[in-house]
Amino acid sequence: MTSQTLSTTAAVLLSLLFSYVPGLSGWYAALDATRKRLIMLALLALVAGGAFALACSEWSAYFGLTLTCDQPGAVVLLQSLVLALAANQSTYLITPRRDQGKAL
Repeated sequence: MTSQTLSTTAAVLLSLLFSYVPGLSGWYAALDATRKRLIMLALLALVAGGAFALACSEWSAYFGLTLTCDQPGAVVLLQSLVLALAANQSTYLITPRRDQGKAL
């Protein structure tokens, strides 16, 4: 699994969770746009940091993670984070909002 695959998958899943999970979607919808972006940035940075920590451990082989624990790996991870942020925001913008007053 590449870091790009991992980060974009996490980005899309986070966006869908914050759009559709009851309770979470209502709380997130009530936030202003800047706070929403900062929350997603923090969560995606956490995922990226976890991926890098995994790459630096023995466990990366078990997950098939191709990220390396060195400076070139960190550069690739930073590029993946930027792609993940774009995927996250795109997914959030194109998914229909759940009506807070009605069940799906």
